[in-house]
Amino acid sequence: MKKNQKVTVEQLEVGTFIRLPISWKDHPFLFSSFKIKNTAQIELIKGLGLKDVFIDPEKSDIEPVTSDKPEQVPTEEELNALKEQMLSDKSAKINEQQKLKRDLKKTEQQFDRSVSMMRSMVSKVSSRPLNAVSEAKDLISNLTNMLLNSDNLALHLMSDAKNEEHIYHHSLNVAMLCMLMAKELGWSREEVETIGIGALFHDIGKLKVPSTILNKRVPLSAPEENFIKQHPLMSINFLKLADSFPEAAKPLIANHHEFLDGSGFPQGLKADKLDKMSQLIAVVNEYDILCNGTNQVKAKPPSVALGMLYKNYNNKLNNEYVSKLIKMLGIYPPGSIIELSSGQFAMVMSVNLQQLLYPNVIVYDQLVPKDQAPIVSLQNHNMSIVRSLPAAALPKKIHAYLSPRDKISFGIGAN
Repeated sequence: MKKNQKVTVEQLEVGTFIRLPISWKDHPFLFSSFKIKNTAQIELIKGLGLKDVFIDPEKSDIEPVTSDKPEQVPTEEELNALKEQMLSDKSAKINEQQKLKRDLKKTEQQFDRSVSMMRSMVSKVSSRPLNAVSEAKDLISNLTNMLLNSDNLALHLMSDAKNEEHIYHHSLNVAMLCMLMAKELGWSREEVETIGIGALFHDIGKLKVPSTILNKRVPLSAPEENFIKQHPLMSINFLKLADSFPEAAKPLIANHHEFLDGSGFPQGLKADKLDKMSQLIAVVNEYDILCNGTNQVKAKPPSVALGMLYKNYNNKLNNEYVSKLIKMLGIYPPGSIIELSSGQFAMVMSVNLQQLLYPNVIVYDQLVPKDQAPIVSLQNHNMSIVRSLPAAALPKKIHAYLSPRDKISFGIGAN
C-alpha cells in the first residue's frame, strides 16, 4: 500500500495519520503531520475549508479505534473554544522553540570561541608556552565555573568540524565530557580542572605525526601504526616546553589510550598502574573516537557507540565510568536519529542533563522550511521516542532536511 493517499476530509477517522496540505501557520495544530486522536480534531480539520488531505496508511492504526458508545461531536461553541486554546498553546510552543534556538545559538557561539582559543593555544605551545598554558587555564576555569554553578545544564549538538579543525573539536569534546563526568562523580574542583586541562592537550602530539600518515585512508603499515601510537608520549614531550603546565595532568595525557587489561598503548599499562584520571579519559576518548570515527574506521551513531562501550570494553575500561557516561548522556545522546511516537523522524539536538528521557529534538515536517524546522522539547509535547536508527536509514529528503552530523561535537550550556 502506497504512502500519502489522498482522501476527503469526510473519510477521516480517529487513528488515521494525516498530512495537512496547507501552510503550518494556517492551522491550529502543532505539526502539519500527525495521528488523529479524537472527533474534535476531525471537526477542526473540516473547519479549515479543506476538501482533501493526505493519509499515511502505514502510520495509521490498523484496527479502528472503538469504544462502547460513539464519541459525541463537539458543538460549534466547543470547537471555537478548543481552536482558541490550541492556537494559544501553539503560540506558547513557538515561543518555547524560539528560546531553544536562541540557547543553541548562544552555545554555538561559545563553542566557536573555545575552538578559536584552542587553535591559538596550540599555535603558542612551541613559541610562547607560558601564554598557551595561561589561556588554557582561563578557558578551563570558566568552563568549571559554569559546570559547578549551574543545576540545569544541557549538552548541545554543535555544527560539523572542518577537517583541519577536527583535533580541536575532539580535544574540546573530551575535555568537556571528562569535566562533566568528574563533576557527576563528585570530584573536587581542582580535579575537575586538572582533567580538563589535560584533556585539552591530550592529542597535541599528533601535530608531530606527518599528515601523510594522519590522513591516510587506507590501512596503515605496521611502522606507521607504531609511530602514531607514540603520540601520547609526543604530547608529553611537547609540554616539557611549558614549565607551568600542571604535573598532575601529565599521566592522563600519556595514558589516554591505555586499557585496564594491558592491551592499550603506548606502554601497555594495566589497571594498577593507571590512576583514576587516566581511566576516566580513556572512557571518554574511546566514546568520542567511536562517534566520530577515524580515516580507517567508520563513525557510529552516538547511541550505538555507548552500546559498544558497554558490551565490548568490559575488561578494558572502568565499568563504573562507562555506566556513569551512559547515565549522564542518556540512551539518546545529541546527534541521535530517532522516530517519535507521533510517527515523525527527528534528530536529538540537546539533552537536558536533569531530564534525559525528554531531549530537545529537531523534527522533520515537509511543510515547514528547513531553516524554520521546529526544535521541540519532548517533555512538553506529550511525545516519546520509539526507536533510534542510523542516519543512513532515513529517506533522502528527510536526511537532507535533518542534516545529520558527519562529526559529533558537543557544547555545554545552562538552560
